[in-house]
Amino acid sequence: MSLKDILYKTSIQAVKGTTDILINKIEFDSRLVGEGDVFVAIKGTQSDGHGFIPKALAQGAVAVVCESLPEETPDSVTFVEVKSTSAALAYMAANYYGNPSRNLKLVGVTGTNGKTTIASLLYQLFRSAGYKAGLLSTVKVMVDQEEYKATHTTPDSLTINRYLKMMEEAGAEYCFMEVSSHGIHQNRTEGLEFAGGIFTNLSHDHLDYHSSFAEYRNVKKLFFDHLPKTAFALTNIDDKNGLVMLQNTVAKKLTYALKTYADYRAQILENQLSGLLLKINEQEVWVRLIGTFNAYNLLAIYAAAVNLGLGSGEVLRLMSQLQSVSGRFQFVVSDTNITAIVDYAHTPDALENVLKTIEGIRTRNEQLITVVGCGGDRDRTKRPVMAHIATSMSDKAIFTSDNPRSEDPEDIIEDMEKGVEPQNQRKTIAVVDRRQAIKIACQLAMPNDIILIAGKGHENYQEIKGVKYDFDDMQTVKEILEQLNK
Repeated sequence: MSLKDILYKTSIQAVKGTTDILINKIEFDSRLVGEGDVFVAIKGTQSDGHGFIPKALAQGAVAVVCESLPEETPDSVTFVEVKSTSAALAYMAANYYGNPSRNLKLVGVTGTNGKTTIASLLYQLFRSAGYKAGLLSTVKVMVDQEEYKATHTTPDSLTINRYLKMMEEAGAEYCFMEVSSHGIHQNRTEGLEFAGGIFTNLSHDHLDYHSSFAEYRNVKKLFFDHLPKTAFALTNIDDKNGLVMLQNTVAKKLTYALKTYADYRAQILENQLSGLLLKINEQEVWVRLIGTFNAYNLLAIYAAAVNLGLGSGEVLRLMSQLQSVSGRFQFVVSDTNITAIVDYAHTPDALENVLKTIEGIRTRNEQLITVVGCGGDRDRTKRPVMAHIATSMSDKAIFTSDNPRSEDPEDIIEDMEKGVEPQNQRKTIAVVDRRQAIKIACQLAMPNDIILIAGKGHENYQEIKGVKYDFDDMQTVKEILEQLNK
């Protein structure tokens, strides 16, 4: 493909050389550049790709896209100066792969909590309805029936378009993807044509990356600002930021809620460990998921599916068959009737939602033991908040490691302990080793007790000092409960 065609829709400020040259492939990692490639110099949070232009040239790049021209520009190489290389990369990736999003009904899900559940269950629902579909999620990437490992909530632009092209070639009609605030801010979704956007909720998260909550909210809003007229914008108006998302969008505006009047409304009739009985727009449906937060997720799924062309009766029937997503309120019951719940809750709001859900289904004759940690190299301000929630809403709380990354896990736990009120100190234990923390929770549990293991959910590793070790919360708790039962 010619560089000229690849650059279509990018915001070009200056060109040195000719764009009438053939390009082998696009790369933004200088280590992967080969003969005949175009190198896009991205300014990242950790490093600046402009510093790697000489390396890319040495490895055979015939063109460079950058935000500022280097001092030395060999005549044999084309240099293209653009306003934003991250935005340029997104359009270039879409053009290179033949704009596959145009041939799919692509739906993006954004918000603090619920993205994975909504995207994954929409994929599951449409596959059950007989359609070929794709999924881009935190847990995994699905190209119809083929599964690929996920590395980011919202991958880089090249990866997104490569997967979308694979979905198109596999005959997929729909794709459901999580859209993170990082992905929006870094222009990874530019150049994609969405058929719909869903807003779940907004709470305390990623303030290590965004300078303020207002900036975090406004970045989410940008996604809806860019939706086309042909798309739908579906928002949760029980969340105080819900209507903000719709302020400037030209897409079809739709709302859903449990507490207020909306286009799509649901009422929880029953909430048990075995499932939820919901009334959605005057029709009842029994689903296998539990908790108020899942009632919101299911309502969003219903509204999106109907707006994508499925009949309401068929949607309700398919919803009743949906299975919970890996690491999202997954539970196991031991032979001694101890219930262990594993959930990805890693924000204050998500943790509170899970604990409220447990509160709504427990009898109060059992104790609730919560095992929770906070990630290293991430927003430190949420640590004491999460600790306060865990201790005030549980009978016992065990603080432990999550993914400490480069931080000392004891320092993370110390930050958490600052949120524990004096009256809750007696029910708090600190155990740095996560496996040992889960084991102690299981040893403390009596028949009928509930253990919540929060924070990592579907993750099957623990990241410590730059190394990822195998670790799976559900597998670990199952093994320990079995050992204790012998």
